[in-house]
Amino acid sequence: MTREEVLGKVAKIISNHFDIEAENVTDQLNIKDDLNADSISVMEFVLELEDEFGTEISDEDAEQIETVGAAVDYIMNHL
Repeated sequence: MTREEVLGKVAKIISNHFDIEAENVTDQLNIKDDLNADSISVMEFVLELEDEFGTEISDEDAEQIETVGAAVDYIMNHL
């Protein structure tokens, strides 16, 4: 799976979960600051990532994922 494919899937998850169009999701988008995500929203996002990509993200790793790009990089490194 290419980085662009992963980004597309992550963008779709974000658009379903937050009030933003998938085509407006960029690597630099900060999940907490730009999307006003609280801890529950972040955890739900992480759970959706785990389901979509069949990977497990530890709580410690999830706390380090602040941007969409960081989420995509994490998934690419753990596929």
